[in-house]
Amino acid sequence: MTVGEMLAATVPMARTLNLEFLQTTSERAVVRMPDQSDYHNHVGGPHAGAMFTLAETASGAIVIAAFGDQMNRAVPLAVKAEIGYKKLAMGVVTATATLGRPVKEVVAELDAGGRPEFPVEIAIQREDGAVTGEMTIVWTLRPNA
Repeated sequence: MTVGEMLAATVPMARTLNLEFLQTTSERAVVRMPDQSDYHNHVGGPHAGAMFTLAETASGAIVIAAFGDQMNRAVPLAVKAEIGYKKLAMGVVTATATLGRPVKEVVAELDAGGRPEFPVEIAIQREDGAVTGEMTIVWTLRPNA
């Protein structure tokens, strides 16, 4: 089962928005949200909450791809998120997530008994390539008790 298939199976909101997982590696996750009138805002583009969910889902995909081998000893949790809406989003939108710290550095902090935090940067783009939003989510790996 791919990371995208696992997220779609375990995260109902990803299924609700019909998110498509285009790429999921420990370096990059790309998730697309089709244009769906049920999730439009008052100006006919994707609702801000739908775009937040798209970006958060892309961040979760990269976290699982990068740290899935640590799940037996730690749970990934989002600590905080900040999003900026830059331009009007219309039609299909895609979120591209990248890790803000090297995987080995985060795992070394976990190995040393810490609860590492690391940012994931996400760009939300229209089909024409224009960046309509940027999001940063700080994640942690909370060690199992």
